[in-house]
Amino acid sequence: MASTTNTPLALSDKTLGDWLEQWAREIPDREYIVYSDRDLRFSWREFNERVDNMAKGLMAIGVTKGTHVGIWAQNVPDWLTFLYACAKLGAVAITVNTNYKSHELAFVIENSDMHTLCLTDGAAGSNYVDMVYKLIPELRESQRGRLDCKTFPTLKNVVYIGQEKYRGMYNTAEVLLLGSNHPDEEYLALKRTVTCHDVVNMQYTSGTTGFPKGVMLTHHNIANNGYLTGVHMKYTQADKVCVCVPLFHCFGVVLATMACLTTGCTQVMVEKFDPLLVLASVHKERCTVLHGVPTMFIAELNHPMFSVFDVSSLRTGIMAGASCPIELMKQVNEKMHLDVTSVYGLTETSPGMTQTRVDDPFEVRCTTVGREYEFTEVAVIDPATGEECPVGVEGEMCSRGYNVMKGYYKNPEATAEVIDKNGFLHSGDLGVKDADGNYRITGRIKDMIIRGGENISPKEVEDFLYTMPGIKDVQVVAVKSPRYGEDVGAFIIPHEGYDFTTQDVRDFCKDKIAKYKIPRYVFCVKEYPLTGSGKIQKFRLREMALELCREQGIEIV
Repeated sequence: MASTTNTPLALSDKTLGDWLEQWAREIPDREYIVYSDRDLRFSWREFNERVDNMAKGLMAIGVTKGTHVGIWAQNVPDWLTFLYACAKLGAVAITVNTNYKSHELAFVIENSDMHTLCLTDGAAGSNYVDMVYKLIPELRESQRGRLDCKTFPTLKNVVYIGQEKYRGMYNTAEVLLLGSNHPDEEYLALKRTVTCHDVVNMQYTSGTTGFPKGVMLTHHNIANNGYLTGVHMKYTQADKVCVCVPLFHCFGVVLATMACLTTGCTQVMVEKFDPLLVLASVHKERCTVLHGVPTMFIAELNHPMFSVFDVSSLRTGIMAGASCPIELMKQVNEKMHLDVTSVYGLTETSPGMTQTRVDDPFEVRCTTVGREYEFTEVAVIDPATGEECPVGVEGEMCSRGYNVMKGYYKNPEATAEVIDKNGFLHSGDLGVKDADGNYRITGRIKDMIIRGGENISPKEVEDFLYTMPGIKDVQVVAVKSPRYGEDVGAFIIPHEGYDFTTQDVRDFCKDKIAKYKIPRYVFCVKEYPLTGSGKIQKFRLREMALELCREQGIEIV
């Protein structure tokens, strides 16, 4: 197996709260969080004080060590306040996908044993407040903090992130006011019980077996992964990182936020991705680092006002979350002055397993996903034999070390399926290692669809579509997409007397499942291609999707 890199670096046992308090002492007046569009700025000291007050406020409404607190919001200013308040209390922040609809939200609230849900008004096409009232009708009649919900018995509080007041909900100002009156002694005593090996963040990730699973990540997991990511990109306290990727995703909360937290540099936040706002933020704040999935960089490069902005301050960034086209990386390198790096991994590995380094040759950075993170082992393992593959031979990408999750919440069976007896986490992705120690991702064992950085479980979409009247059988597969890498295709066998158009299916899905999961392509068929043993050949369905689109004149976007 690959050995740990020989390096003077060391893993840290600091908690997220420890890191925050360190910078509040050492560089108290330096900017930590900036929202350039509204000129909102927090120094390390100011932000740490706000976190302490929020933590005490959460204590006042029943949050304590081990409590599960949901954060359902875009990158609003207090998203990170709630995260770090949970971290200091030893509570667990449940990061909720901003694209979720009521069907998915209900699952996460119930599965995670959520005690407190913190939310904003919503995102485009989704009113979170209305959705919550429909799921929890008792909320309108409940005294704040006294929620008694039959459907979600563990849920006791809903907190609105903002100043508006809603029936049955606290708002941010009220939680902060409660915090200002809460005893410091009780708070300090609770903080002292928190260790780096406590779970601090639970992210729900789609798998191939249906509903998402709660990935339990510790302070030790994500702080160290963020720190080493920053090392690979040569972060210093002088860096300003433009964060336009969502914080609910490991890309945002670890590869961006944790890298800043452990380095003491500045986060320039973008609440919701908009290419014009990103370019303006880079220009105004003289950002040095920019992250994004490929579609984000494409939108920035092709914006009609791109040439208006000075992006010469940029020096590096991360392009990840989906397959990164070589030509796009060349354009980013040339037009944005970015020595862009790639990170490969998954939520279960915190997420980084491998990364190209900022000073790697361009060819390495644009054709590989780099070499393993320090203090981890990455191995390419033959799925059939369990043996490590020689250099140049394809196998499954596996990792073990500090970065491997604590497990799936309340799901030891699923945990045992991905972490083997030797402690290696199996990714489900195929790759090869070259003679220089760099890895290339070559394919996938699992049926997972990765659309613009979002993981989609085909089975989850299939299970939902089975609830549509008239569907006898349905198979969901990835359809190659030049814009998103992959998109969702559904092959439907209808009951007799039924027929479906793509729009019929999309209309049924609207407001019930996240938009990115809704099939873009729908094909009604009489039968599926089968193996000799009667198993459905999904690889053949993927080929058929492209063939049918060509035959029917359907543009693949």
